[in-house]
Amino acid sequence: MYRIPFNRVNWVTSSFLIGTALVALIGVPIYLFHHGIDWFQFSMFFFYVTATMMSITVGYHRLFSHLSFKAKLPVKLFTLVFGACAFENSCLNWASDHRRHHKHVDHDEDPYDISKGFFWAHIGWLLFKLDPEPPLDNVADLRKDKWVMLQHRYVHWIALVVGLILPSILGYYWNLSKGMDPATGALGGFLLAGVARIVVAQHCTFFINSLCHTVGRQPYSTSHSARDSAVMAFLTFGEGYHNYHHEFQHDYRNGVKPWQWDPSKWTIWTLSKLGLAEGLRRVPDGRILLAEMGEARRKAQQHLAEMRQHPASTAHRAADALHEMVEKLSANYHELEKAVSDRVQLSREVLNGWQEETRSLMREIRRASATYA
Repeated sequence: MYRIPFNRVNWVTSSFLIGTALVALIGVPIYLFHHGIDWFQFSMFFFYVTATMMSITVGYHRLFSHLSFKAKLPVKLFTLVFGACAFENSCLNWASDHRRHHKHVDHDEDPYDISKGFFWAHIGWLLFKLDPEPPLDNVADLRKDKWVMLQHRYVHWIALVVGLILPSILGYYWNLSKGMDPATGALGGFLLAGVARIVVAQHCTFFINSLCHTVGRQPYSTSHSARDSAVMAFLTFGEGYHNYHHEFQHDYRNGVKPWQWDPSKWTIWTLSKLGLAEGLRRVPDGRILLAEMGEARRKAQQHLAEMRQHPASTAHRAADALHEMVEKLSANYHELEKAVSDRVQLSREVLNGWQEETRSLMREIRRASATYA
């Protein structure tokens, strides 16, 4: 205990984060044991989780922090209101921290720098005041948005009224309309759609800063700690493809492959078709493939060098067999690099062929790794 810097503890934030977690872990099970859960309470919890998480991913993150698309007023208002309900601070503060994270990832100026430890990146940076406190000097564009600034001024009131009081009121009147104890309904709304939902949404967001900088694949770049995690993508409405996001942060998509789970991407695309969003920014396929091929080439060359140092003669023969594939990949990489540099439009068939060759090489590398590990 004597090592804890109590002079730097953010007492308000710490009390809220620890208090809500304890209520969710203790109070919610007790409530469910005594009163159970009906479809209305479950639906309200599901709606609030979805609205809150999507407002963070679509609004706070992709719209306001990265300017990945432009949104009409209804979308902005919805994401600002329900983003506030996440109790993750105002959009202005959130975007400032996140832009600083991207600019200084894995370095001391990164607010949730993973090199300071998993706990720090997950929640420690919130429990303790940053020293020095970073200035809001990177959100000049958002300061010009009157709706962002309005939310910034009243974010705590919005969060309290819409995020905690409203579900309590809805639970109260639902039970009253069904002839059940209204106080029980109000308590259920407060605990489930209110507190439990806040804890779930917050820690899913926090895991992007911690877990997605610790565990997962790095198919696009190893120059930073960000990693892709399909599990976290499922839990965070598509935010888990973090290695891609750090490499191409202004793309409105995180799960760029057709099979990858990214409801936030699908929502933005749907909004554009409804006339509620426009200017969707996306990285050209050639640049994405170039990053994949470059990283695959680097890993393949590294692994080939390791295999050639292996004493087994079979490892050398396997290395010789893989060498031709690496050379082919290198040739493809340089051809694609020139095409991207010259802004030459390549056919979908060519890109797909190069992508399949890259994946084939990586499968061979993984088999060899398993054999000679």
